[in-house]
Amino acid sequence: MAHNILLVGGHGKVSQLLTPLLLARSWNVTSMIRTAEQKDTIEKLGKGQPGKLSVLVSSAADVKSEADAKKILEQVDPDWVIWAAGAGGKGGESNTLAVDRDAAIAFTKASIHTPSVKKFLTVSYLASRRNRPSWWTDSDWENAQKTNTEVLPTYYKAKIAADEVLTVLSRERLEEETKSAPPSDGVDERFCGISLRPGTLTDGEAGGVTAGRIGVGGKTTRATTAEAIVAALATEGARGWFDVIDGDENLKDAIIRLSQESQDTADDEDFEKMKENVASL
Repeated sequence: MAHNILLVGGHGKVSQLLTPLLLARSWNVTSMIRTAEQKDTIEKLGKGQPGKLSVLVSSAADVKSEADAKKILEQVDPDWVIWAAGAGGKGGESNTLAVDRDAAIAFTKASIHTPSVKKFLTVSYLASRRNRPSWWTDSDWENAQKTNTEVLPTYYKAKIAADEVLTVLSRERLEEETKSAPPSDGVDERFCGISLRPGTLTDGEAGGVTAGRIGVGGKTTRATTAEAIVAALATEGARGWFDVIDGDENLKDAIIRLSQESQDTADDEDFEKMKENVASL
Protein backbone atom coordinates (compact mmCIF):
# COMPACT_ATOMS: atom_id res chain seq x y z
CA MET A 1 0.00 0.00 0.00
CA ALA A 2 1.29 3.45 -0.91
CA HIS A 3 1.58 5.81 2.02
CA ASN A 4 1.89 9.57 2.05
CA ILE A 5 4.59 10.59 4.50
CA LEU A 6 5.46 14.01 5.85
CA LEU A 7 9.14 14.07 6.79
CA VAL A 8 9.86 17.08 8.98
CA GLY A 9 13.54 17.95 8.91
CA GLY A 10 14.20 16.51 5.49
CA HIS A 11 17.66 18.04 5.06
CA GLY A 12 19.17 16.37 8.10
CA LYS A 13 21.82 13.67 7.71
CA VAL A 14 19.55 10.83 8.82
CA SER A 15 16.69 12.15 6.68
CA GLN A 16 18.83 12.23 3.55
CA LEU A 17 19.65 8.57 4.11
CA LEU A 18 16.03 7.82 4.97
CA THR A 19 14.31 9.50 2.04
CA PRO A 20 15.50 7.07 -0.70
CA LEU A 21 14.58 4.11 1.55
CA LEU A 22 11.02 5.37 1.92
CA LEU A 23 10.69 6.11 -1.80
CA ALA A 24 12.10 2.69 -2.70
CA ARG A 25 9.07 1.09 -1.05
CA SER A 26 6.78 3.14 -3.34
CA TRP A 27 5.83 5.36 -0.41
CA ASN A 28 5.33 9.02 -1.26
CA VAL A 29 7.32 11.57 0.72
CA THR A 30 6.90 15.27 1.30
CA SER A 31 10.24 16.45 2.64
CA MET A 32 9.87 19.61 4.73
CA ILE A 33 13.05 21.68 4.68
CA ARG A 34 14.08 25.00 6.15
CA THR A 35 15.33 26.96 3.11
CA ALA A 36 14.99 26.98 -0.67
CA GLU A 37 18.78 26.55 -0.95
CA GLN A 38 18.37 23.00 0.34
CA LYS A 39 15.85 22.02 -2.33
CA ASP A 40 18.25 20.76 -5.04
CA THR A 41 19.96 18.43 -2.57
CA ILE A 42 16.63 16.86 -1.58
CA GLU A 43 15.23 16.58 -5.09
CA LYS A 44 18.23 14.50 -6.16
CA LEU A 45 17.23 11.87 -3.59
CA GLY A 46 14.09 11.10 -5.56
CA LYS A 47 15.70 10.37 -8.91
CA GLY A 48 14.72 6.94 -10.27
CA GLN A 49 12.61 6.03 -7.26
CA PRO A 50 9.11 4.50 -7.55
CA GLY A 51 7.71 6.73 -4.81
CA LYS A 52 6.88 10.38 -5.44
CA LEU A 53 9.02 13.02 -3.73
CA SER A 54 7.71 16.51 -3.02
CA VAL A 55 9.59 19.30 -1.29
CA LEU A 56 7.97 21.76 1.10
CA VAL A 57 10.02 24.80 2.09
CA SER A 58 8.78 25.70 5.57
CA SER A 59 10.93 26.16 8.65
CA ALA A 60 9.98 24.09 11.69
CA ALA A 61 11.10 27.01 13.84
CA ASP A 62 8.13 29.00 12.52
CA VAL A 63 5.66 26.44 13.86
CA LYS A 64 4.58 27.98 17.16
CA SER A 65 1.35 26.11 17.87
CA GLU A 66 -0.73 23.06 17.12
CA ALA A 67 -2.79 25.21 14.77
CA ASP A 68 0.36 26.09 12.78
CA ALA A 69 1.24 22.41 12.45
CA LYS A 70 -2.35 21.55 11.55
CA LYS A 71 -2.20 23.90 8.56
CA ILE A 72 0.82 22.01 7.21
CA LEU A 73 -0.88 18.66 7.77
CA GLU A 74 -3.93 19.88 5.88
CA GLN A 75 -1.71 21.02 3.01
CA VAL A 76 0.24 17.74 2.76
CA ASP A 77 -2.49 15.30 3.88
CA PRO A 78 -0.13 12.56 5.14
CA ASP A 79 -1.17 9.32 6.78
CA TRP A 80 2.25 8.99 8.45
CA VAL A 81 4.43 11.73 9.95
CA ILE A 82 8.12 11.50 10.80
CA TRP A 83 9.71 14.09 13.07
CA ALA A 84 13.43 14.20 12.31
CA ALA A 85 14.01 17.94 12.72
CA GLY A 86 16.34 19.51 15.23
CA ALA A 87 18.07 22.77 15.95
CA GLY A 88 21.40 20.95 15.93
CA GLY A 89 22.75 23.22 18.62
CA LYS A 90 22.46 26.27 16.37
CA GLY A 91 20.78 29.44 17.55
CA GLY A 92 21.37 28.87 21.23
CA GLU A 93 18.98 27.71 23.92
CA SER A 94 16.00 29.62 22.55
CA ASN A 95 16.20 27.94 19.13
CA THR A 96 16.64 24.49 20.65
CA LEU A 97 13.48 24.97 22.69
CA ALA A 98 11.64 26.47 19.72
CA VAL A 99 12.39 23.53 17.43
CA ASP A 100 13.11 20.45 19.55
CA ARG A 101 10.38 21.18 22.09
CA ASP A 102 7.74 23.63 20.86
CA ALA A 103 7.55 22.71 17.17
CA ALA A 104 7.97 19.01 17.92
CA ILE A 105 5.11 19.12 20.42
CA ALA A 106 2.96 21.12 18.00
CA PHE A 107 3.39 18.52 15.25
CA THR A 108 2.89 15.67 17.71
CA LYS A 109 -0.39 17.09 19.00
CA ALA A 110 -1.66 18.02 15.55
CA SER A 111 -0.83 14.58 14.16
CA ILE A 112 -2.42 12.64 17.00
CA HIS A 113 -5.53 14.83 16.85
CA THR A 114 -5.87 14.24 13.09
CA PRO A 115 -7.76 10.96 12.50
CA SER A 116 -6.27 10.44 9.04
CA VAL A 117 -2.74 10.34 10.49
CA LYS A 118 -2.20 6.73 11.53
CA LYS A 119 1.47 6.76 12.56
CA PHE A 120 3.77 9.36 14.10
CA LEU A 121 7.46 8.58 14.58
CA THR A 122 9.92 10.84 16.33
CA VAL A 123 13.69 10.41 16.44
CA SER A 124 14.79 10.86 20.06
CA TYR A 125 17.82 9.49 21.93
CA LEU A 126 18.59 6.79 24.49
CA ALA A 127 18.90 8.96 27.58
CA SER A 128 15.67 10.88 27.04
CA ARG A 129 13.87 9.70 30.17
CA ARG A 130 13.26 10.89 33.72
CA ASN A 131 13.40 7.61 35.67
CA ARG A 132 16.15 5.04 35.94
CA PRO A 133 14.92 1.91 34.16
CA SER A 134 15.31 -1.39 35.98
CA TRP A 135 17.77 -2.77 33.42
CA TRP A 136 20.26 0.12 33.67
CA THR A 137 23.44 -0.21 35.70
CA ASP A 138 24.70 2.46 38.09
CA SER A 139 27.12 3.51 35.35
CA ASP A 140 24.31 3.81 32.79
CA TRP A 141 22.35 6.08 35.10
CA GLU A 142 25.38 8.22 35.96
CA ASN A 143 26.28 8.63 32.29
CA ALA A 144 22.71 9.55 31.37
CA GLN A 145 22.50 12.07 34.19
CA LYS A 146 25.76 13.69 33.10
CA THR A 147 24.56 13.94 29.51
CA ASN A 148 21.21 15.38 30.49
CA THR A 149 22.33 17.84 33.17
CA GLU A 150 25.83 18.88 32.10
CA VAL A 151 26.40 18.17 28.40
CA LEU A 152 22.99 18.68 26.74
CA PRO A 153 20.66 20.14 29.38
CA THR A 154 18.51 22.24 27.05
CA TYR A 155 18.29 19.50 24.43
CA TYR A 156 17.25 17.03 27.14
CA LYS A 157 14.60 19.40 28.44
CA ALA A 158 13.19 19.74 24.94
CA LYS A 159 13.32 16.08 23.92
CA ILE A 160 11.86 14.63 27.10
CA ALA A 161 8.94 17.06 26.91
CA ALA A 162 8.20 16.05 23.31
CA ASP A 163 8.61 12.33 24.09
CA GLU A 164 6.18 12.59 26.98
CA VAL A 165 3.55 14.38 24.88
CA LEU A 166 3.84 11.67 22.25
CA THR A 167 3.61 8.90 24.83
CA VAL A 168 0.63 10.27 26.74
CA LEU A 169 -1.46 11.42 23.79
CA SER A 170 -0.76 8.37 21.64
CA ARG A 171 -1.77 6.05 24.47
CA GLU A 172 -4.95 8.03 24.97
CA ARG A 173 -5.81 7.81 21.27
CA LEU A 174 -4.94 4.11 21.23
CA GLU A 175 -7.26 3.49 24.18
CA GLU A 176 -10.10 5.32 22.46
CA GLU A 177 -9.59 3.44 19.20
CA THR A 178 -9.37 0.11 20.99
CA LYS A 179 -12.80 0.74 22.50
CA SER A 180 -14.39 1.83 19.23
CA ALA A 181 -12.58 -0.38 16.71
CA PRO A 182 -10.42 -3.14 18.25
CA PRO A 183 -8.08 -5.15 16.00
CA SER A 184 -9.90 -7.74 13.92
CA ASP A 185 -8.74 -10.64 11.74
CA GLY A 186 -5.17 -10.02 12.86
CA VAL A 187 -5.11 -6.52 11.38
CA ASP A 188 -4.18 -3.69 13.72
CA GLU A 189 -5.22 -0.32 12.28
CA ARG A 190 -5.01 1.59 15.55
CA PHE A 191 -2.74 4.61 15.92
CA CYS A 192 0.98 3.99 16.35
CA GLY A 193 3.12 6.51 18.22
CA ILE A 194 6.80 5.62 18.00
CA SER A 195 9.84 7.12 19.70
CA LEU A 196 12.96 5.71 18.03
CA ARG A 197 15.90 6.11 20.38
CA PRO A 198 19.38 5.56 18.90
CA GLY A 199 22.67 5.93 20.72
CA THR A 200 25.38 8.39 19.75
CA LEU A 201 25.00 8.89 16.02
CA THR A 202 27.96 7.98 13.82
CA ASP A 203 28.69 7.62 10.13
CA GLY A 204 29.14 4.19 8.63
CA GLU A 205 27.23 1.35 7.03
CA ALA A 206 23.84 0.10 8.16
CA GLY A 207 24.04 -3.15 10.07
CA GLY A 208 22.66 -5.25 12.87
CA VAL A 209 21.38 -3.94 16.18
CA THR A 210 21.00 -4.54 19.85
CA ALA A 211 17.51 -3.38 20.71
CA GLY A 212 15.06 -3.19 23.57
CA ARG A 213 16.18 -3.06 27.18
CA ILE A 214 19.72 -1.82 26.72
CA GLY A 215 22.02 0.57 28.54
CA VAL A 216 23.41 3.89 27.43
CA GLY A 217 26.81 4.62 25.92
CA GLY A 218 26.29 2.67 22.71
CA LYS A 219 26.54 4.07 19.21
CA THR A 220 24.18 3.84 16.25
CA THR A 221 25.13 4.66 12.69
CA ARG A 222 22.91 7.13 10.93
CA ALA A 223 22.35 4.55 8.19
CA THR A 224 21.10 2.02 10.74
CA THR A 225 18.89 4.69 12.29
CA ALA A 226 17.34 5.36 8.88
CA GLU A 227 16.78 1.64 8.33
CA ALA A 228 15.24 1.35 11.80
CA ILE A 229 12.75 4.10 11.00
CA VAL A 230 11.63 2.20 7.91
CA ALA A 231 11.42 -1.07 9.83
CA ALA A 232 9.35 0.49 12.62
CA LEU A 233 6.93 2.06 10.16
CA ALA A 234 6.65 -1.12 8.11
CA THR A 235 5.95 -3.33 11.13
CA GLU A 236 2.25 -3.56 11.87
CA GLY A 237 1.45 -2.62 15.44
CA ALA A 238 4.91 -1.26 16.25
CA ARG A 239 4.39 1.43 18.90
CA GLY A 240 6.12 2.84 21.96
CA TRP A 241 9.79 3.51 22.71
CA PHE A 242 12.39 1.55 20.73
CA ASP A 243 15.99 1.75 22.03
CA VAL A 244 18.42 0.76 19.26
CA ILE A 245 22.21 0.62 19.06
CA ASP A 246 24.63 -1.15 16.74
CA GLY A 247 24.78 -4.89 17.37
CA ASP A 248 24.38 -8.35 15.90
CA GLU A 249 20.63 -8.95 15.61
CA ASN A 250 18.93 -8.47 12.26
CA LEU A 251 17.27 -5.06 12.45
CA LYS A 252 13.91 -6.03 10.96
CA ASP A 253 13.73 -9.14 13.14
CA ALA A 254 14.50 -7.03 16.21
CA ILE A 255 11.69 -4.56 15.54
CA ILE A 256 9.23 -7.37 14.85
CA ARG A 257 10.31 -9.18 18.03
CA LEU A 258 9.90 -6.10 20.19
CA SER A 259 6.49 -5.43 18.68
CA GLN A 260 5.27 -8.98 19.17
CA GLU A 261 6.49 -8.92 22.77
CA SER A 262 4.85 -5.49 23.27
CA GLN A 263 8.20 -4.40 24.68
CA ASP A 264 8.10 -0.66 25.32
CA THR A 265 11.11 0.87 27.06
CA ALA A 266 8.85 3.63 28.38
CA ASP A 267 7.26 1.11 30.75
CA ASP A 268 9.57 1.97 33.67
CA GLU A 269 8.64 5.65 33.46
CA ASP A 270 6.04 7.11 35.84
CA PHE A 271 3.08 7.42 33.49
CA GLU A 272 0.89 9.30 35.96
CA LYS A 273 3.65 11.86 36.50
CA MET A 274 4.13 11.99 32.76
CA LYS A 275 0.47 12.93 32.32
CA GLU A 276 0.89 15.70 34.87
CA ASN A 277 3.91 17.03 32.99
CA VAL A 278 2.00 17.04 29.71
CA ALA A 279 -1.02 18.73 31.27
CA SER A 280 1.20 21.52 32.57
CA LEU A 281 2.62 22.44 29.15
